[in-house]
Amino acid sequence: MRAVLTMAKREFFAYFGSPTAYVLLAVYLGLTGYFFYSDVAFFVTFGAQYLATGLWRYVFIDYRLVTLLVMPLVTMRLFAEERKLGTIELLWTLPVRDYQIILGKFLAAWAFFGVLVLLALIPFGVFYVFHPFDLGPPAAGLLGLVLLGTAFIACGLAASTLSENQVVSAMVTYGILVFFWFMTWNEAVGSEELIRVLTLLSLFDHYYSFASGKVQTVDVLYFVFFIFFFLYAALRSLQSRSWRGVV
Repeated sequence: MRAVLTMAKREFFAYFGSPTAYVLLAVYLGLTGYFFYSDVAFFVTFGAQYLATGLWRYVFIDYRLVTLLVMPLVTMRLFAEERKLGTIELLWTLPVRDYQIILGKFLAAWAFFGVLVLLALIPFGVFYVFHPFDLGPPAAGLLGLVLLGTAFIACGLAASTLSENQVVSAMVTYGILVFFWFMTWNEAVGSEELIRVLTLLSLFDHYYSFASGKVQTVDVLYFVFFIFFFLYAALRSLQSRSWRGVV
């Protein structure tokens, strides 16, 4: 566990060693702030009465989009940069196991995402001062956003093990996530039974209930499975060096 935390600390501070982290922070906060303001303006203008569906649902759906845009850019460097700089061979010589390296990098990206989310909650606090609201529905939306972002991190980490090119890693992550978003958009692709199965597999269909203020066990379990699947895929990708003859 100590090795994992040491790796996480190293990776977390490495984010802030380059201007990229500050650009991503600015983009995330700028876009979430804009969407929050525009959703509140829409809510007030049209006189909606129920916050859970009239405001919070749209806020968290918009936050989902911003998270989708930003997180692949956060995860693309995790292993791709190590490969490009040649420092991954140094990692392999350290007395740490592959799963510890993966967990350390995963926790670092998750902590960075946590900073993004905490700062993005500032508009909620300001809104609460002027218009107190029930904390239950936005808490459910926040849980969903955290699970969704964690799933993005796991997917991006796995993609980052595939290439030394960060752009390639980011594009692979975008491709996978967009596929899980669009897979249920065309109802003409198959039978009703097939659409039902695709809905069960769709990453974003499981997020909508959280955005609407509901927490369902099946949705939580789906995200947990999704996260562990891609972490396992990342582990297998790293371990493939043994049969490729890489030390």
